[in-house]
Amino acid sequence: EAGLEKYSQEKLLDEAALLTDWYATDANGDEYKAIWSELLAKLDNSKQVLVLRDYHADNLIWLPKRQGLHKIGLLDFQDAVIGHPAYDLVSLLEDARRDVSPQIASNVLKTKAPDFVRDYFILAAQRNCKIIGIFNRLKKRDGKDNYLKFLPRVWAHLRGDLEYPVLAPLKNWIEKNARENGES
Repeated sequence: EAGLEKYSQEKLLDEAALLTDWYATDANGDEYKAIWSELLAKLDNSKQVLVLRDYHADNLIWLPKRQGLHKIGLLDFQDAVIGHPAYDLVSLLEDARRDVSPQIASNVLKTKAPDFVRDYFILAAQRNCKIIGIFNRLKKRDGKDNYLKFLPRVWAHLRGDLEYPVLAPLKNWIEKNARENGES
């Protein structure tokens, strides 16, 4: 753990709130946070691992002269925390910038225990809500609109995640308060 911060429920909640901070700004943020508090409380946090948080293909480097796992190099790991083992898997399978075959994601999740799969979808929805908020913040605050082209993919991921039954309260809130065209 070498002094790394814990990816606490509070931190996950703050990140999920980026959706109401920067995207669905007219929506009831307290109701949204209450839904997230209940969802995050369901996570099985008994096993904690290194979580890079920005773990996707663009931050992986192939090092062919090395052996085994050492062939894979990592970039952009300065935001690493200690957290749930499903988080970085979500980052890989629901990449905001590139498509991953739904069959690959399905095959990976078939090998996991039901509680892990539940946690995967909770964290996937959290991450996608966070990304929608971040990409809108980059546009509104920083004038960087090039990230908006990825929003349809992120919304597609979120819609898929929201089909997982435990996320029904969040799905209902999203349908009422956060339209995909950026209006709330």
